[in-house]
Amino acid sequence: MRLFIAINLNDEMKESLIGIQHTMGAYGMRGNMTVPDNMHLTLAFIGDYDDPEYVKSVIDSIEIRPFDMTLSGIGAFKDLWWVGIENSAPLQAVARRLRRALAEADIPFDRKKFSPHITIIRRAKGSPADVPAGEIDQYFGASMTVDHISLMRSDRGKNGMIYTEL
Repeated sequence: MRLFIAINLNDEMKESLIGIQHTMGAYGMRGNMTVPDNMHLTLAFIGDYDDPEYVKSVIDSIEIRPFDMTLSGIGAFKDLWWVGIENSAPLQAVARRLRRALAEADIPFDRKKFSPHITIIRRAKGSPADVPAGEIDQYFGASMTVDHISLMRSDRGKNGMIYTEL
């Protein structure tokens, strides 16, 4: 079972991300747009692991005090475009506590530096530089209150990945 731990997004955040995708598309950006049901913020990628109940018990041991998370900025990792999250000490603290708990429980996870972002386009062709200044900025500032994190399962479907909360 392919697993990851994430913050699932509320409708306001998803609508803003869809607006960014549509605006970029209107100015020539092409690629595999992330479908709204798959939009999330990954806190830790576990990969293949056969004991989701154990992972859930570790997640349940993490204290999560509600905090706000806000969209801010756009960037890329090669041909993968993402929208960033405003710098947030509470978000960084949750990621740090979660990763420490996973390590202490001997649950393997990708230990790349936590860089909070939400993927919006994979295999992108084109550049956000083609979008006039201000066209995308209107979508930044969308926010939501985070009060829990979710264990997610990733399965390959005939039309792409399917993410299911466990």
